[in-house]
Amino acid sequence: MAGRAIRATARIVFVVCGLVSLFTCVPYVMLKGTELPVQSEWIAYAVALGAVGVFSVLVGLLPRSWLAKLGKRDRDDARLFSFPLKVLGGFAAIFYLVAVFAYFAPNRWNLDPGFMFPLCPLYFVKMTYDPGPVEIFFMLAAMNAAVYGALGVALGYARLAFRRPA
Repeated sequence: MAGRAIRATARIVFVVCGLVSLFTCVPYVMLKGTELPVQSEWIAYAVALGAVGVFSVLVGLLPRSWLAKLGKRDRDDARLFSFPLKVLGGFAAIFYLVAVFAYFAPNRWNLDPGFMFPLCPLYFVKMTYDPGPVEIFFMLAAMNAAVYGALGVALGYARLAFRRPA
């Protein structure tokens, strides 16, 4: 029963994180870099966010047998969902804190947008208007955590795919 709960939870979280990553990709595509301070890198952000989002959604929706082939594991192996879920949780926690740090960093530090966009894709929202702490904690930082959680899913399955089964 615990394995079924982990699989169901993992699938839901994978799809939600992937959809948030795709949703975060939309402003970069719509702005087309014209109003962003770092105009040359907008396409790389949009492509990376989109690819990670699509992969995470697909992993959440694919049948377990296909994921087992991708991860070179048995269909009933517990690590098939638990390992990517752990990596997702680690990435989400770290990058939630990065987004909170970016909000509370003093303005005199002059954080470089070219440095902050890869670490916090929603950093341009902070540059456009000054959101309050509630918006940061419950929306922007959570969305940043979900985007990097989707990246954690991709890296978790990449590790399963390229590592020999134990």
